[in-house]
Amino acid sequence: MTVDLASRVATDAEGDAHPGDARTGDMRAAATRTGGVRTGGAGIRATARVEARADGRGGVALPVLDGEGPLALRRTRSTGPTARVTLVGAMSGPLGGDHLTVKAAAHEGAALHIDSAAATIALPGQTETAAHYDVRLTVADGAELRWLPEQLISVRGSDLRVTTRAEVAAGARLVLREEQVLGRTGEEPGRLTSRLAVRRADRLLLDQELACGPGAPGGWDGPAVLSGHRAVGQLVVVRPEFEQSPPQPELLGEWAALTPLAGPGVLVTAVAPDALLVRRVLDEAVRRLS
Repeated sequence: MTVDLASRVATDAEGDAHPGDARTGDMRAAATRTGGVRTGGAGIRATARVEARADGRGGVALPVLDGEGPLALRRTRSTGPTARVTLVGAMSGPLGGDHLTVKAAAHEGAALHIDSAAATIALPGQTETAAHYDVRLTVADGAELRWLPEQLISVRGSDLRVTTRAEVAAGARLVLREEQVLGRTGEEPGRLTSRLAVRRADRLLLDQELACGPGAPGGWDGPAVLSGHRAVGQLVVVRPEFEQSPPQPELLGEWAALTPLAGPGVLVTAVAPDALLVRRVLDEAVRRLS
């Protein structure tokens, strides 16, 4: 997978392009215009928030839809009684020293689908401090939340710590997909640590961590983990219906496996030579499970 970074520019709150503010040199000025907060002069701190509520007319309202810095949220066209929101990168990142957070909540009776306009690219910054990207998802009884962003690409020299936490009520539904690509085409990866935790009805359903790249614990590229492959993905599906008829463990072709969790949820893990294969198997699993 290749990405043209040179064409990416920062935008201000009015949407005007500022090529000179691309995140080298005067990138902090761009961050300030879009609402990002400087953190010790080395990185930016930015948060995007979205809340979905049933509007009482068969639709979904978004009383909170707010972004800062590199994180912009846009309501996009959807079909049926589901609100769809797209996460748009307003500038390149995360870079070293940045701390980005996305908070999404689907309240009782609401259905919320969140995707992204493009892959997220972890880049080295002007500091050796790791970048942090936190995702916080909350799903109330009778609500459904789908978190389906594009891939995260770990570029050589970058250091990113990703933490995704989901709090799911007993009567809620969750579809959560995350995909990681280690390096661009022909490139060694950066350091990537990704933790995924899901709680249902205040009980832990899943808590796992994957660390890859330079400085990661030994064995991450061996046969017990990635076995030399450079694309990995996780899919978590939580549905109350699984309490009565839970899916059974199985291999999903050559690249993935389905594992039931200790509750009404399943984890699908995919490891493959490239991102396209991972996406295909996870898309098929989403269709089967939800």
